[in-house]
Amino acid sequence: MAKQPETFLDFDFTRYFADLKVPGVDVESLIASQKRNLDALTNANKLAFEGVQAIFKRQAEILRQSVEESAQAAQDIAKAETPQDKIAKQTEVAKESFEKSVANLRELVELLAKSNTEVFNLLNSRVSEVLDEAKDLVVKQQNATVKTPAPRAATTQK
Repeated sequence: MAKQPETFLDFDFTRYFADLKVPGVDVESLIASQKRNLDALTNANKLAFEGVQAIFKRQAEILRQSVEESAQAAQDIAKAETPQDKIAKQTEVAKESFEKSVANLRELVELLAKSNTEVFNLLNSRVSEVLDEAKDLVVKQQNATVKTPAPRAATTQK
């Protein structure tokens, strides 16, 4: 008895469809094309996951850095001697914090855009390949079905 595939992706469609004969359809080419589609989707998912992972990693770094900077800012504000110095220091810290937040947000958006572009380019490339494959298949099919003129039937005269 044959071993059952563990997942859908482990199933060998080529053996299942090997005996399938559909006139005018190159089943092997279709199966190969679908395998390339699955490979492209797998790679796109991998790229997307890596992008999300990079964003989360950077967010964690930003959070750690923000906590350290906040603690330092609190110490600096506490060291100020006069209320005016404390207000000046708080204003300075708020401005620096805002500018840093905007820069961090810009960086995260750029990371996201880069990841999305990589995934889009990969999928766009595969779609282009699929269209070329379909065109080649149609041309191959047309060349295979070019018919030679049928012999004329003998005409009978009355």
